[in-house]
Amino acid sequence: MRRKRIFRKNQVLTLDIQSVAFGGKGIARQETDQGPFVIFVQNALPGQRVKARVVKCKSKYAECNLDEVLQRSPREQGIPYQEIPGAPYAHLPIEDQHALKEKTALELYRKIGNVAHLDRIYQGLIGSPENWHYRNKMEYSFSAIVHNPKTGEKEDRFGLGFKRRGTWWAVEDLNSDSGLFDADIENVMPQLREYFASTGLPAWHPPRREGFFRFLVVRKSIATQRLLINLVTTSEGVDDFDCERFITKLKALLKDRLQGVLHTINDDKGERVEARAGSSTCIYGDPFVTETLHGLNFDVEMASFFQTNPASAERLYEIAITEATSDWNASGPSEDYVMDLFCGTGTIAQLLACATNSTVIGVDIVEQAIMDARRSAQKNGIRNAEFHVADVGKFLLKYPEYVGKIKTIVLDPPRAGISPKTLRKIIRLKAKRMVYISCNPATQARDVSSLAEAGYDLTKLTLLDQFPHTAHVEAVGVFEKTADL
Repeated sequence: MRRKRIFRKNQVLTLDIQSVAFGGKGIARQETDQGPFVIFVQNALPGQRVKARVVKCKSKYAECNLDEVLQRSPREQGIPYQEIPGAPYAHLPIEDQHALKEKTALELYRKIGNVAHLDRIYQGLIGSPENWHYRNKMEYSFSAIVHNPKTGEKEDRFGLGFKRRGTWWAVEDLNSDSGLFDADIENVMPQLREYFASTGLPAWHPPRREGFFRFLVVRKSIATQRLLINLVTTSEGVDDFDCERFITKLKALLKDRLQGVLHTINDDKGERVEARAGSSTCIYGDPFVTETLHGLNFDVEMASFFQTNPASAERLYEIAITEATSDWNASGPSEDYVMDLFCGTGTIAQLLACATNSTVIGVDIVEQAIMDARRSAQKNGIRNAEFHVADVGKFLLKYPEYVGKIKTIVLDPPRAGISPKTLRKIIRLKAKRMVYISCNPATQARDVSSLAEAGYDLTKLTLLDQFPHTAHVEAVGVFEKTADL
């Protein structure tokens, strides 16, 4: 007999979180007349009592969004920053965060990847050099509906901050430093919000799908401390917006830290609008900031992908480059190639090019990222790296001449991982070694089995905490060709 669903969508539950699964899913359990029932609550921690809202209910389990922490875990501590939805682990000591991430990630490799020799190959978890103020980019949202965390009520007024947890229509005002990004920007957020409201132009009203101000995005160079600002608005009322006054306000608040200002028009009326979409114009200064990693400079534009935690990325890249070049001689076999697939702005490719005399080939589907990579390589004086705008799977099909000449492949795919079809094409290149960087160990663990079937053995695995105070963890896996299958 089929079990009936015991909760309905949007039902609010009060739950005691007992344990946690990978990805920050807190686990609560309830006994029912049909047996034990499991409830997953995103971003909840063991020991917390929470108010959670049901988003999906099956016969044996339910998935919920976290609405509110009613009682903190005994392990949590106070923090000197404004609490925000994007840092659900902020009150948990960093050592406890590492233990949770390590435990839940390694379970994936055992259960999904069927890695029986994990104790022998696991290299440990490497923490971030900075646990606070580590981010180089932050996105703030405007809304005409504001959630007041003190009263729990929604207020109709001009808001600027972060989306209320579990909603797409309401924001919580950011009034001070969150501890994740840049204190100078976040401490003047109330002044910026007051300025925007004083223009008389409205914040975006999500249910009505109308308004002017939509997003404020800030990118920061950790190396230079300069800031790039992107104001995203609609075209509705754009003639009444004084860009010069806006720039003057930013200069007064940020002084010589301001490197550039962009204005992006985005008239998309959907619920899941992305801040990076739309038509952008640079209205002041430069449209990029310059970041430095391992002595190389990278010009990064607002829309380009770049590691969010550069200091931690240096540790990540050091591992990747060491593993990719560990058996190369000093001069490097110039007849072989090194491939950096899903290369983004070409950071790893350029570091690889510095470590070997072989040609390094970078491939990514984002045109702006490749343009940034080419410009940075030229400025860094790197001549043995070439970059191509292409879908990775189609690129490999187009250039079969690389088969048998690839010594090492470095993979750094997006969170969704590598599609099975693309992975098969990568395997056909018959590289001797693959260094697989993953921002989602679940997809990497899934690929372990496919690579093993093709004769690639996982010989080393390292975890890195790129995003303190969140559930995210990065993984670097080294795969060696041990059998010709």
